[in-house]
Amino acid sequence: MKTVLKYLIALFIYSNVYAQSDKIAQASSDSLLENQQLMSKELLSLADSFKLHDSIQQVELLSQIADLKANDQKKKGELQQRLDSLNKAREIQNNRIKAQVDSLRANTKGVPVIFYDDTLFLIYSKLGPFTPSDRAKSIADKLSKLVDDNIYDEGKLIVFSGEESDDIMFDEMIVLSITDRDAFWLDESRENVAREYIKHIKTGIKEYKERTGLMQTLKRILMLILVLAIFFFGIKYMNKGFTQLNVWLINKIKPFIRGVKFKNYEFLSIERETDLVKWGLKIIKWLIIIIVIYLALPSIFSIFPTTKGIATTMFGYVFNPIKEFGGALIGYIPELITIVVIVFLTRYFVRFLKFLSSEVENGNLQLPGFYPDWAIPTFNLLKILIYAFSFIVIFPYLPGSDSPVFQGVSVFLGVLFSLGSSSAIGNIIAGLVITYMRAFKIGDRVKIGDITGDVIEKTMLVTRLRTIKNEDITIPNAAIMNGSTVNYSSSAEDLGLILNSMVTIGYDVPWRKVHELLIGAALKTEHIKHDPKPFVFQTSLDDFYVSYQINAYTENASLAAKIYSELHSNIQDAFNENGVEILSPHYRAARDGNMVTIPPSYLPPNYKAPSFNVNINKDGKD
Repeated sequence: MKTVLKYLIALFIYSNVYAQSDKIAQASSDSLLENQQLMSKELLSLADSFKLHDSIQQVELLSQIADLKANDQKKKGELQQRLDSLNKAREIQNNRIKAQVDSLRANTKGVPVIFYDDTLFLIYSKLGPFTPSDRAKSIADKLSKLVDDNIYDEGKLIVFSGEESDDIMFDEMIVLSITDRDAFWLDESRENVAREYIKHIKTGIKEYKERTGLMQTLKRILMLILVLAIFFFGIKYMNKGFTQLNVWLINKIKPFIRGVKFKNYEFLSIERETDLVKWGLKIIKWLIIIIVIYLALPSIFSIFPTTKGIATTMFGYVFNPIKEFGGALIGYIPELITIVVIVFLTRYFVRFLKFLSSEVENGNLQLPGFYPDWAIPTFNLLKILIYAFSFIVIFPYLPGSDSPVFQGVSVFLGVLFSLGSSSAIGNIIAGLVITYMRAFKIGDRVKIGDITGDVIEKTMLVTRLRTIKNEDITIPNAAIMNGSTVNYSSSAEDLGLILNSMVTIGYDVPWRKVHELLIGAALKTEHIKHDPKPFVFQTSLDDFYVSYQINAYTENASLAAKIYSELHSNIQDAFNENGVEILSPHYRAARDGNMVTIPPSYLPPNYKAPSFNVNINKDGKD
């Protein structure tokens, strides 16, 4: 009997392999894609057949032991030893597989076997080179083929138990094999798992046939007609309702439509604004109708099982993005909290620095080597650096920061900054250097190059001066760094700014008299300090005159032009009142017979220009 069983098993394997070979040969004439799919299915079927190889070895050993006679005890012992060794190896292998399954059970999800949108059971383990997904797909395809070809017979679906697996078979086709590994996943024996699976298969096919029966189809057709009628009349009356609603809304808001004007220009007239409102209401109406239609179509498609997948897909187009957005928003909460904390710390740290800078600027807080006029520029610089650092820290937490869009924008900004900002960066650096050099401050009277004026604005890029003619001149900070700057106001209050002017007087006037007149004229000038007292330098002894330079102190550098004008007026008055001629520019005059250079108002009333004097010698010659 065992020998017959051995040959039956061998014949079953051969016939199964032969049948699968015929199927593979027949599939070679189909398209490339169908051929690849069929080859995958047939290879899985071959794996289902050849996995009985070990069980055949065991059957052969049992047959040989039974055929031995009593006097062949030695041979019988050897065969029994081989059988025990094979059972021991199988037991060790089962224990190892069970341990692996126990370690993976908590974190591994099964792959569902889906039969026409119904999940029959789950596959957890692989079989040979085939993954659980491959096995689940193969099982579903085999069951679908049985139903679609109308060859399914519930009585032909049986369980064949072997040493290595329990197989659910339909005629000669192995639909599903349950191995020890599959049983370990469910903590059941192979026989129980096989009976449970075949029960699910029969129930699923039965329910599918009931859903697709003639009476169910007629009910679905009637339901479809009813839904289409409701849908048609609903859209029709919705359209009419929106039309009447729009008319009512237009009448209600018409008193508030007055057109859009800016000064004397009319952007929208009353008629155009009314048309714009009508157009907007029409757009809203059609958007609502389209949304209603889109939401109604899945209800229509879900009536029939064959189109139920389309309904699920259409619903997925709407609800999956919403679900993903909600999940992403919830998942983004930790990053959002991090960003809020960074923004909070940055904001209050900047406010603390602003408080310190205001205290330093007002003189309430004094730092050694740090001047009050550095406070605001230093604060602005630190604020920019802190904000830039905070943005760098926050950037990785922003959604989509690693996307190609962000990377492209970053590259574009980098190229734009590097190509177009060299001069701007130079001006910014020059502005920083000028600030900490303390070359001038707002309100100082300075001379930069050939331009003299009061500083009215200092920025990181430029400095603006206002001249005595009220001309506002903008100078790039880099240009200031490349030249010299004269500050007239920096020492005016403490030491006093020395204003000086040059006059030339003839050698016939005593120099002490000239000094007295110049100092007296300076002391009469407004905004000239009496202490320290003005002084005179004799700068040169020229061919026709002596050069005298009057030097006087003032605290008001911004009034230098006015002070110079008044000083020159006082010098002229003083010299004219004392009968001293200012020989500048040069005068070449024969003094006899010529008027003096003093204005007539300063001369005596009976003054007359001297006549020429001619001296005649005794010999009658000139």
